[in-house]
Amino acid sequence: MISKILGHISAGYKKIFETCEELSEPLPTTITGRIPSFLKGSLLRLGPGLFEVGDEPFYHLFDGQALMHKFDFKNGQVTYYRKFVRTDAYVRAITEKRVVITEFGTFAYPDPCKNIFSRFFSYFKGVEVTDNCLVNVYPVGEDYYAVTETNYITKVNTDTLETLKKVDMCNYVNINGVTAHPHIERDGTVFNIGNCMGKGATLAYNIVRTPPTQKDKSDPIEKSKVVVQIPSAERFKPSYVHSFGMSDNHFVFVETPVKINLLKFLSAWSIRGSNYMDCFESNESQGTLFHLARKDPGEYIDHKYKGAPIGMFHHINTYEDGGFIVVDLCAWKGFEFVYNYLWLANLRANWDEVKKAAMMAPQPEVRRYVIPLDVHKEEQGKNLVSLPYTTATAVMHADGMIWLEPEVLFSGPRQAFEFPQINYARYAGKNYTYTYGLGLNHFIPDRICKLNVKTKETWVWQEPDSYPSEPLFVQTPDAIDEDDGVLLTIVAAPGSQRPGYLLILNAKDLSEVARAEVECSIPVTFHGMYKP
Repeated sequence: MISKILGHISAGYKKIFETCEELSEPLPTTITGRIPSFLKGSLLRLGPGLFEVGDEPFYHLFDGQALMHKFDFKNGQVTYYRKFVRTDAYVRAITEKRVVITEFGTFAYPDPCKNIFSRFFSYFKGVEVTDNCLVNVYPVGEDYYAVTETNYITKVNTDTLETLKKVDMCNYVNINGVTAHPHIERDGTVFNIGNCMGKGATLAYNIVRTPPTQKDKSDPIEKSKVVVQIPSAERFKPSYVHSFGMSDNHFVFVETPVKINLLKFLSAWSIRGSNYMDCFESNESQGTLFHLARKDPGEYIDHKYKGAPIGMFHHINTYEDGGFIVVDLCAWKGFEFVYNYLWLANLRANWDEVKKAAMMAPQPEVRRYVIPLDVHKEEQGKNLVSLPYTTATAVMHADGMIWLEPEVLFSGPRQAFEFPQINYARYAGKNYTYTYGLGLNHFIPDRICKLNVKTKETWVWQEPDSYPSEPLFVQTPDAIDEDDGVLLTIVAAPGSQRPGYLLILNAKDLSEVARAEVECSIPVTFHGMYKP
């Protein structure tokens, strides 16, 4: 897969972590190649675009203020537009010319203009949680929401990129926050997961279902309901949750050793100037717990499945096969929190320093775990997995716990296959063959990858001093093959005359179909969607 490990001596990647201006109107693009005629909608992406306010910097990759990007396809032409989302965090920062709301890794100091008494009282009003929705955008009914991982989601107009309203999920369901990675069924039903207060003052995880578009045009979010609750391994320390798996009939939740220390979170916050990052810790003895629940009716399955410690942000796909659940995911080995390596100072360092830091970090690996559903009658000590095509194992110990060992689908030293995508429309929750990802070279995104999960064959697109983003798959109309379609990615090419472009690749072999270049630089983006 790694046709050639690129070095980045020129350190052009620093540019993707720089503030840029929003646009007052869409820009035309310069097109090379031919834009496929079936691309008729918009590519929508989110990421940070403002990395400091006045002379106050944001410190972490997940702190910069949310910027929404849009490439529009029309009659073979492409335009580019972007606007900052008018969140409370953004509007107040711009108004007061300082960081007003504490972000993931940046503490907002109290207003220097307030006297000691009003500052003292504001401590007791509780924490203001950020609504900086820089991670993803997804549809709910006929609406679209820009999101992060807190309880706030932000309704946006995907045509004008205007900000419509801030929605607090706590008003509808018992949840402390929801992930930026929901699962969306063909009819538009949305499932998501988040930490919550469970029974008897313990913590738990709730899976929430939001129905599709309502006949009476009412807001589906108001009809959100918790479908199943999953217990937390530690009473006051829930694990950090970034995504979850969903097959036709089951939910899979991977509880990693990366914990949020809630007591620290609640007490230390306002008093001694801490941020979200300060509240994470690792449980070095827990390992990784795999939880299963039935989808309909929602019901927790009380088997103990366990594996060696991993960090995990992105599930690739989850499907059922003959009494087993196959769980493919992007793992980081060990119990250390990968976000510790994503401070902007680390990512903006010179190439030698970037490499040195990544040498210390957990190692990335694409893994397949197989969970046996029927574990009652089986004897201890033997492998319960009988699927012929995988080396993943599940062995029951004397105490009834089932130990999972994965099959490694891809591994390269400090070369991560991350931000995974599949042909979601047709293969989400189904037995599939291909996944597409962003290749991180010592955490710097420098290639697009394709992986055949059955044969482990790989394909790569890369160009020197080019920094792509998560590739989104768009299927060719009437496609028969799983990989008949294109990948859309935004590439930053800082040294070029036109320093940013939309790249369209043939999903079969990652050959270039077309590119649409713009005359402005484009910072890093995390996730997004193609809206037909």
